[in-house]
Amino acid sequence: MKLGEERVEVIDVPGTYTLEPTTEAEEVALQMLDTGDIVINVIDATNLERNLYLTLQLLERNIPVLVALNMWDDTEHRGIHIDLDKLRGFLGVPVIPTVATTGQGIKELVESTPKATSPDVPLRSRDERWATIGDIIDQVQLITHRHHTWLERMEDASTKPIGAILAIGVLAGSFLAVRFIGESLIGYALNPLFNNLWAPVILRLSNFLGGSGFLHNILIGKIVGGEVNFIESFGLLTTGLYVPFAMVLPYIIPFYLVLGLLEDGGYLPRLAVLMDTIMHRLGLHGYAIIPTLLGLGCNVPAILATRILESKRERFIAATLISIAIPCAALQAMIFGLVGQRGWQYVAIVYGTLFVVWIILGTILNRAVKGFSPELLIEIPRYRLPSWRTVLQKLWMRVRGFLVEAIPIILGAVAVINILYAVGVFNTVTNFATPVVTNFLGLPREAVTALAVGFLRKDVALGMLAPLALSTKQLITGSVVLAMFFPCIATFVVLLRELGVRNMFKSAGIMITAALLVGGILNLAL
Repeated sequence: MKLGEERVEVIDVPGTYTLEPTTEAEEVALQMLDTGDIVINVIDATNLERNLYLTLQLLERNIPVLVALNMWDDTEHRGIHIDLDKLRGFLGVPVIPTVATTGQGIKELVESTPKATSPDVPLRSRDERWATIGDIIDQVQLITHRHHTWLERMEDASTKPIGAILAIGVLAGSFLAVRFIGESLIGYALNPLFNNLWAPVILRLSNFLGGSGFLHNILIGKIVGGEVNFIESFGLLTTGLYVPFAMVLPYIIPFYLVLGLLEDGGYLPRLAVLMDTIMHRLGLHGYAIIPTLLGLGCNVPAILATRILESKRERFIAATLISIAIPCAALQAMIFGLVGQRGWQYVAIVYGTLFVVWIILGTILNRAVKGFSPELLIEIPRYRLPSWRTVLQKLWMRVRGFLVEAIPIILGAVAVINILYAVGVFNTVTNFATPVVTNFLGLPREAVTALAVGFLRKDVALGMLAPLALSTKQLITGSVVLAMFFPCIATFVVLLRELGVRNMFKSAGIMITAALLVGGILNLAL
C-alpha cells in the first residue's frame, strides 16, 4: 500500500495467540517478526483478555507495535465497554478500534502506522503476563447485563448434541443450493450459449478445415451427423471449452459462494467441535474437518491447510484421506453432470461409497500410522451476518484462481491426448492395463486412457468416459475409481512438498490399492 509518499508491503501472517509456537503455521508467524519493520497486532475486542497475551509478548521484544482493536461493533452488541484512553496508557502504543468487514477505522489505522512505538517493557514470565492482563482488564473493561440474542442462542445450540441436526440441515442445504444454482446456470445460460451461438461457429470452422485431418481433430474433434456434441467431440474449441465453462464452472461458483458464507458466518469451527469425536477415530481431531471441507473445493489448498494440524501423523492421515475420498468441486461437477443424468440415487451411491471409504480407511490409518493426535483446542467465533462484499470478493478470487489454473491444464490435456492418440502411445498403455481394467473393474479397455489422464485433471478424465456408452454400473465404478485414484498433478506436487518423497509414495500406494479394491468390490456388488 501507499503510506504517505512511500510504498510499503503489508504481509498477513498466520494467526497465533502466542510467540511460543505449537504448530508449523505459528512458527512461520514467529519467523516473520525478524523481517518486518512494524507489527500491526489485530486483536478481538470481544475477547480482550485472551488476545492481550500476544500483545504483551510483542511489546517485550522491543518491536514497533500498533494495535487494531477489531470487531469493535460487536463490543456494543455484547454489552462490552472498553476505555480506549486507559488501554493506550497501559500498553504505551496506538490502539485503533476497527471493523474489518465494513472498513471502519482502517483509514485511522493506516494514518497511525508512523506512530507505532516500541515502549521499554521488561521481560515477564507467563504468570506475570497473566497477572498484568488481569490488572488491565479490571481497569479498562466493563461488561453490562443484557438479554441473549437469537444468534447467541443458535451459537449455544450448534455445539451441543442437538447441533448435529443443524449440521445435517446446513450440509444438506448447502448441497441442494450448489445443485440448484449449478443446474440453473447450465440449463438457462451456458447450454443455450454454447448450442445456439458457439455451435454454428464450430460448424463453419469445421467446413473451412475440410471436416477432417490432424488440425481439425486437434481444434474441433469429431463432428457426427452435422451436429456438435461438446462432450464427445474432444477438441480444443469444443470439449476443451465446454468442460470448464459449462460443466465445471456452474458448480464451482455456488460451491465457493456457500463455503464463503459458512466461513464468514462462523459456522465451520462449530462443525469442527461436533466432528471431534468422529475425527478422533480417524486419528485426527475435529479441526481437520476444515481442510476436508476445503477439499470439496480443491484438494490443493486443502492439503496446504493441513499445516494447522499439530503432528506429522495427523497431516499424513488428513492429506491421504483428502486425496482419496474428497472429490474436488470440478470432479463433483462432472459427477453431477454425468452420473446425475442416470438418476440422483446413483450420485448418492458414489458419495456414499466415498464416505464409507473415508471412515474405514481413516480407522485403518489411525491404527497403522504411529504417532499421537492431540486434543482439540479451538476458539469459536460468534455468529455474524457475513458481509456480501467480502464474500463476493473471495468468490471472485477463488473462481479466477480456478480458471487461471484449470483452463490451461484442460486445454493442454486435450491437445496432448489427441496427439498421443495420433502417434499410438495410448494403444500401448491400453494393452498393458486392459486385463485389470476390463476383468477386475468391469470397464471397457478405452477407460484406460481416462484413468491415465486423471493424473493431469480428474474432471477431464471423467468427461472422457461420457463418449464410451457405459452402463450405469460402469459409470458409478469409473467415477469412484477416478475420485480415489492417483491425485491430479497439482495435488501430487503439493503432496510431495508437504509430506516428503517417502511419505508421498506411501500415500500414493494407499490411493492406488484402495481405488482398485473398491472398484473391484463395486463391480461385483452392483
